[in-house]
Formats: sequence, C-alpha cells, structure tokens
Amino acid sequence: MNAPSQSHPVQQEAAQNTTPDIADYALVGDCETAALVGRNGSVDWLCWPRFDSGACFAAMLGTRDHGRWLVTAADPAARATRAYREDTLILETTWETPTGAVTVIDFMPVGDGESNLVRLVKGMRGTVAMDMEFLLRFDYGASVPWIVRLPDANGICAIAGPDMAVLLSPVAFEGRDFAHAARFDVREGDSLPFVLTYSPSHLERPAAIDPLAALAETEDFWRQWCGRCTVESEWAAQVRRSLLTLKALTYAPTGGIVASPTTSLPEQIGGVRNWDYRFCWLRDATLTLLALMNGGYRDEAASWRNWLVRAVAGSPAQMQIMYGLSGERRLREDTLDWLPGFAGSAPVRVGNAAFQQLQLDVYGEVMDALHQARKVGIASVDAEWDVQRALLDHLESAWREPDEGLWEVRGPRRHFTYSKVLCWVAFDRGVKAVEDFGLDGPVERWRRVRDAIHADVCRRGYSEAVRSFVQSYDSTDLDASLLLIAGTGFLPWDDPRILSTVEAIGRHLTVDGLVLRYRTDPRVDALPPGEGVFLACSFWLADALCMQGRRAEAQALFERLLALANDVGLMSEEYDPAARRHLGNFPQAYSHVALINTAMNLVQHARPAAQRSNGKASHGHVRRERDSRT
Repeated sequence: MNAPSQSHPVQQEAAQNTTPDIADYALVGDCETAALVGRNGSVDWLCWPRFDSGACFAAMLGTRDHGRWLVTAADPAARATRAYREDTLILETTWETPTGAVTVIDFMPVGDGESNLVRLVKGMRGTVAMDMEFLLRFDYGASVPWIVRLPDANGICAIAGPDMAVLLSPVAFEGRDFAHAARFDVREGDSLPFVLTYSPSHLERPAAIDPLAALAETEDFWRQWCGRCTVESEWAAQVRRSLLTLKALTYAPTGGIVASPTTSLPEQIGGVRNWDYRFCWLRDATLTLLALMNGGYRDEAASWRNWLVRAVAGSPAQMQIMYGLSGERRLREDTLDWLPGFAGSAPVRVGNAAFQQLQLDVYGEVMDALHQARKVGIASVDAEWDVQRALLDHLESAWREPDEGLWEVRGPRRHFTYSKVLCWVAFDRGVKAVEDFGLDGPVERWRRVRDAIHADVCRRGYSEAVRSFVQSYDSTDLDASLLLIAGTGFLPWDDPRILSTVEAIGRHLTVDGLVLRYRTDPRVDALPPGEGVFLACSFWLADALCMQGRRAEAQALFERLLALANDVGLMSEEYDPAARRHLGNFPQAYSHVALINTAMNLVQHARPAAQRSNGKASHGHVRRERDSRT
C-alpha cells in the first residue's frame, strides 16, 4: 500500500450533495441493527445499538453534516457496480477506473458479542486512488462526539453521552472540520480494512476483531441460513433474497421483526406522510408467519409467534397495533426539527403515535397467526390459549366499535370493513381451536358472534352500487385491504361478491396497473392527499387473480413487480409509477412478505392464500373460464 497522499477527499461534492433515490441503497445488518449503503459508497443510515436507537449516520434524512461514512474511488468518473455475494448479506461494490479496479466489501458480523460495521477495500487490478470520509454524529446527527486518537492502535474513539464508537484501520487518516478523511492508493492484492465498533461508553474499549476471519464467518452464517430454504421454483432466488431480508430485519434477542430499519422516508416526495417504521406491527403477523413457515424457517416462525404472545400479554383492552423490538408499549412520536428530511420531505419523525390507535383487525391477526402455528405443530407457549380466550371475551362487545383501520388513518374512526372481517376471523379461529384441537371454550357463543359479524359485513360492507366490498360501512370507497377477504376464509374466492370486488379494485384503484391502498382523502386520513402505489397491495391483487384461476394475469403482474426491485433485490413500501422511483421506508418487510407469499401462491402445491382460508379456492369451472380470457 502506498502512503496516504497529502490531498484529501471530497472532490465529489456534487455526488455528495445530490439526494440519491431510495433505490440507491443496499442493506447490511447483524440481526440487531442495520446500515444502508448508497451506490456512491456512503453509509448514510445506521442506528446503534438497535434498529430503534438514535442514528449515528443520518445523512439519508439530511446532509453529510448529519453523519455519513464515505469510501469511494477518488476519480469522480469511476464506474461502480454492486451485488450481494450469493445468498448472503455481504455487499460488494466494485469501482473501475482507467488505472485499475477496487472492490469494497461491506458487512456486519452476526452474533459476535459486539456490533461491528466492516468495510474491506480489496485491490483487484492495477492501482486505484480511494477516498475515505468519516463523520460520526450521534442522536440522529445532533451530537458531535468527542474524538481522541488511540495511543496503542491506528484509530480513533468517539464518545457522546452513552455512546461510543471505535474506528480502526491500517490506513492513516486526518481530522479536519469535525471529520476524518484519507486519500490512499490500493494496489492489486491489497486488502485494507476499516472496522467500526459500537459499545456503551461506560464500558472498556471493545477489543479489535480480525476482519478477514469475520468476513469468512459472516459468509458462512448467511450461506448456512439460506441453505435451509425449501423453496423450489423459477423465482427461488428472489424468494431467498426476500427471506434473507426478513431475517436481517429480525431483532435476534427477541424474535421481533421490524417493518423497516428506517424512519420518515416519504410516501410522497416533499409530503408529510413520513413515519417511523422501526417497530413490530401485529397486522403483519399471519402473512409473516406463513412466509417463514413455507420458506422452511420453522424456528424463525416460532420465535415470531413467541414474540407475539409475549407482546400482547396483558389486558385485551390495552392490546396495541404495534410494539417495540422487545414488546415495549410506549412509542411516543416526536419530530426532529434539525433534519430537513429525505429530499426535503419534512417532518422527520421518531416514534409512532399510531401505537395509541384502536385497530380491531389486530385481534383477528393474532388469533389467526396462533391458529396457523398450531396447525403446523409449533408447540404452544404457556398461557397462549388463555390469552386467546381473553381476547375473544373482550372482542365480543368491542367488534361493534368503529376504529382507525388497517392503514392507521388519522381521521375520524369508522366502521372499516376489513377490521370487521378480521373480527370474524378471530371468532372463526376460536371455533376451530375447539373443533380441531380440542381446546376448551364457549364454542356455541363464539359461533353466534361469528355469524352475526358475517351477516353485518355482508349487509353493510358490500355496495351493490359499486358492486364491491367497500372501505367502510355504507360508503362507496374502495380499499386494497378488501383483496384479502377471501384469503381469510370469510367467503370463497369464486363468490360473485369477491369476483366483482377484485374487478372493481383492478379497474378503479390502480395507477398504471399497480394498486393504491385507497384514494387518499383528508376526510378519511386527515392528511394532504397523494402517495405512491403500495407494493404489498399489488402483490395481493396478483394473489387474488391467481386464486381465481387467472394465473397468466397473476404471473404477469408478479413478474412486473419483481422488476421494480432495485439492483440488489430490495423493495420499498411504495412506488411512484410516473417518476419510476421507490417511496416510503426501505427495505420494507411487508413488501418482501407479500413477494414471498405471491411466489408461493403461484406454485400449485404451496398456496398461503389457500392455507389461511382452509383450502377454499375457486371451483374448476371458474378457473377455466378465467384462463380462457387471458
């Protein structure tokens, strides 16, 4: 390696000050937190030590001064390509210049006792000049740490309040303007590591790790994990990448799965629909469980089920729609005024006030998730059935109340149709627990409630005027959640009301063939209108088409959705078909769960939509009729 030159980085100011697309990021993580790495080689987001901790790199929601870590080619014309090592969460970005090629390998070792972010710079051919710039800012960019050089190693230690981070590298770097930078040459055969380690500041400085050994162990961990996948189909690679993403979003100490590692990535550029998704949602429970079980990950499914039971334990009237990684209940929402937001999309929020909302659908989700786990023989945990019985006791009267619905609208409470359907699911699964598993409960009373809810939904939740189930009772508005009704077993897939609902949503709730959650309206959600299409909802439409026998249409939509993933196979929450850019928090667990389940629905022998509805698919004559139209 050549000695560092006297010039310093930051020749690429144009690249640094240009807001990248959300799709420009890739994820690396250690199953306790995660970092987002841009195409330009900059780590612009990392919360330490947990997904929901304060970010020490927050440039994604602001500027470089809010914290980032850049490792890139000094030549601004360098060509960059990137990919994950197959079946791993190890990111490799190769920079090519007229003088040579260099690969930057980014990864976070899993389960080694400390949390480390490793950036390994390898010379592939020739000689390439590289730039490194390091700005650590704790508390979402608000706190400039006190930094000292280490007396016994080539590196620095940064401390602010409870947080400490240590950066070690054989590359010499200089401090300037509250940042550290280096320019260094990399020759073929060189292997130059940068290792950043987090520790609570009251502890001793963490011991240095062997980066090459950590790389081998990390690769072995992910390869072995992916080797357990049982999916065999033409989309197996995409399914494995989505399952791997779900694993990366799992908080290993508890089994909770965060909806996303990010906060406040906008659902509309410049808009205010910017939410913190670094928590665990109950609405994801059943579909996530099925994705894991069908993918071959029974242990992970059991851990998620166990987290679910612990989180909801307590008074049924106090059950929340979301919880923290360990089941925390207070998720107070605040705004960070010093961050301008992604592409100027303010406010930036931490915490999520929706935890205080009433969403009746979560009772059905919990009951169904536990029912699906019981069906495949995942052993029950202590008090599980007692908790379920208590939930149903509360829901016997609560199901008649209005709520905020699946989408957490911040407008007036309504009688959302999907919420009522999931109340039906709750009692249906309670009845089945008695009938199929011999558990004890007032089954006749539950049957009466189940039947009353069914009649109520069919009477008030379906509109003859629009020939569709509707968003809320006695309205005419459509909602993508209605695509899930048949999948719960509420009605068969070939029921005329389900057929016409799918047709209505496909015709009136899509933009360029992709599905909106609903038509945003301040009267419903108390927010300015406008957002992208919701990717999970588009997968749900593919599921409905598939289950109704329209397989060719379903597969075409599914493959179009696959093409929307970024270059390393990650999907955000939403998508803007006009601007062709990802929107919302990234990567989004809900989108990847939906991808997995749709892929499985398209495989004839494994259909989550049939599993959940107890095998109620369309009759053969409907499938033949539908196929003849494609």
